[in-house]
Amino acid sequence: MRPYFVAAFFFTMTPLLIGTQWLLEKLGLPGWGVIAVRYYRCLCWMLGIRIHVVGEPVRDRAVLFVSNHGSWADILAIGAVAPIAFVSKIEVAKWPLVGTAARLQKTVFVDRSRRSQTGDSIAEMVQRLSSGVSMVLFAEGTSSDGNRVLPFRSALIGAVRETAARTEGGMLIQPMSICYTAINGIPMGRQHRPLVAWYGDTDFMPHIKAFLPRAAIDITISYGEPIAADAATDRKVLAKEVEAAVRRLLNTSVLGRPYPGPAVEA
Repeated sequence: MRPYFVAAFFFTMTPLLIGTQWLLEKLGLPGWGVIAVRYYRCLCWMLGIRIHVVGEPVRDRAVLFVSNHGSWADILAIGAVAPIAFVSKIEVAKWPLVGTAARLQKTVFVDRSRRSQTGDSIAEMVQRLSSGVSMVLFAEGTSSDGNRVLPFRSALIGAVRETAARTEGGMLIQPMSICYTAINGIPMGRQHRPLVAWYGDTDFMPHIKAFLPRAAIDITISYGEPIAADAATDRKVLAKEVEAAVRRLLNTSVLGRPYPGPAVEA
């Protein structure tokens, strides 16, 4: 029955979310973040996603979180922890309902096939961060099987440096990893993690149909030490430093070390 409940929630509540976010934006009112967090937490609860947080995310100022990427479920889990905006590929903007909801939740869309639009994306990132909105950048540029961190694209990190140069006081970058660690309370091995990761040429509908019957999925979101960046930061050095930090965080979760605290559940 879970697929029917999830579908009913999505097609009922997503238009309501879009309408509410649109109204708040038009009236210039706060609250978009709280509403988004509640929406994501409800979806996680219905999908059986249990979130464990390791470390402490920066909360007292806007920060750019740089993370690995394993699945569409990453968005739900990260969005359920705290109000946040995402940097996403332009194709997502064309998805029915999802694209509209993402746009109203302050997503910055990047067309990696058109370098001429990079400046516009950077300007949007500057605007978000300057207005106090934290963001998530998946620096691999794609998703993986969940067992490893792919090489970070230094061009994307270069955009981060330029954003820092245009942001008063520079910018704070916090490495973050997301790892799928258990199914039904049983630790997930390397051979099982791709069952929940969405990567390569895997079609979305078959993947989510296989995902839905799984009773409970544990996800660990780990936060590393923040890194300051400014206009003088070397993009290649920064990319390697952040990549190494994210890889350490992911490896710790993959090894199945104990959670320091309870799961964050809706």
